[in-house]
Amino acid sequence: MSKDLKPKQRIGQTAGSRRRSVISWIFILLAGGGGVFAAYRYAGTTTVEVPVTRVRLSEFIISVKTRGEIRSTRSVILSAPQVPSPRIVRLAESGKPIKKGDVVIEFDTAQQEQSYIEGTTNVRAADADIVKLKASQQMIDEMDGMNLMTSEYNLQRAKLEASKAEILSEIEGAKNKIDVGISEGELGQVKITIKSHDVTQQADLERLTQRKDKTLRDLERYKGYLSKMVVRAPNDGIVNLLPNFRSQGSWGSSPPPFKEGDNAWTGASIAEIPDLSEMRIELKLEEVDRGKIKLGQQIRMRVDAVPDKEFTADLDWISPIAALHYRGMGMSEKSFPARATLKSLDPRLRPGMSATAEIIIESVPKALLVPVRASFMQAGKPAVWVQKGQEFQVRQLEVGKRNDTDMIVLKGLKEGEIVAMENPAEAAKRAKKL
Repeated sequence: MSKDLKPKQRIGQTAGSRRRSVISWIFILLAGGGGVFAAYRYAGTTTVEVPVTRVRLSEFIISVKTRGEIRSTRSVILSAPQVPSPRIVRLAESGKPIKKGDVVIEFDTAQQEQSYIEGTTNVRAADADIVKLKASQQMIDEMDGMNLMTSEYNLQRAKLEASKAEILSEIEGAKNKIDVGISEGELGQVKITIKSHDVTQQADLERLTQRKDKTLRDLERYKGYLSKMVVRAPNDGIVNLLPNFRSQGSWGSSPPPFKEGDNAWTGASIAEIPDLSEMRIELKLEEVDRGKIKLGQQIRMRVDAVPDKEFTADLDWISPIAALHYRGMGMSEKSFPARATLKSLDPRLRPGMSATAEIIIESVPKALLVPVRASFMQAGKPAVWVQKGQEFQVRQLEVGKRNDTDMIVLKGLKEGEIVAMENPAEAAKRAKKL
């Protein structure tokens, strides 16, 4: 209890004055509902202020406290498309309600449009090269056909001349036979040339066709890039912009969210549209507390942005492996990530809000409690100073479990009794010295 709320009794006043003072302070005590200041008769009329509190019947809790962040259980993450060097030129406002189909992110299309134009030009150039090649090949084919026909004619003529060997001299006959051999060789050479031309033409045509196919694929890719430069909301919700981890923020602070003009990277998570119908809190459990916690334990939490309401949640996931967090300057710490689903919601809740969570390890609904600070050891047993009128008496207790602030009283006190928060004798000694 706050010392400012506790009245005090001054020793050494007259009976009437003391009675009026007691009545006044009783009224203040009832109005304030807190502890009181009592006097301890130690030496003469020394005025002593002793902080006190009442033994109370209340819920006893053993818990682990930690900090966490509110998240949506189901969220749609909107990421940068698979395009080179995406730059954000338009971005929906964080926290703003959005409808299905509304533009959330728009990227700069200048580079992709230029690539698309170049791709279209390359396709047309490839078509022109193919047409040119086919025209050239047709000319070669016609020339080869003419050469083939000439060679065949020459061969037939040579054979005809050779058939006159019976009526010509032996020398002329031999000469005609040689001409037939030459003509046959020329015809064979023409056929080989034609076959070589066919192979070369086919290879050239395939090369240009492959180049055209590549330019068509590039064109389709650029067209696909352009179709991905606008990211729309897949459902109704509220936009939550995510941190840009490559942004140059101040040292030691969290990275700022994405903004218009930022250069993203392929696959970067830029925004999310959370489903606000189901929320959870993401926690980081200290290594020393991990052994006390198990699944299913209840959590009481207060959200910083919604201070007037207490929320409850059930612990439904704890990481089996500790996560290592680097703090810079070679320092790091380990914690166990955990999650708990909220049982009740509030329209003011938003993903990213910070909260204080209290994980209930053990709870006793109605227990007689006294502050740990009020107890001390006497003869090896716990004891307290109990106020009786203007004095305090030592009373030994039988106590049960305790937490950081309170302990359970099993025997020795009753609800409503007043106990000192410190040794009245020592308080009186200090007051006398002053």
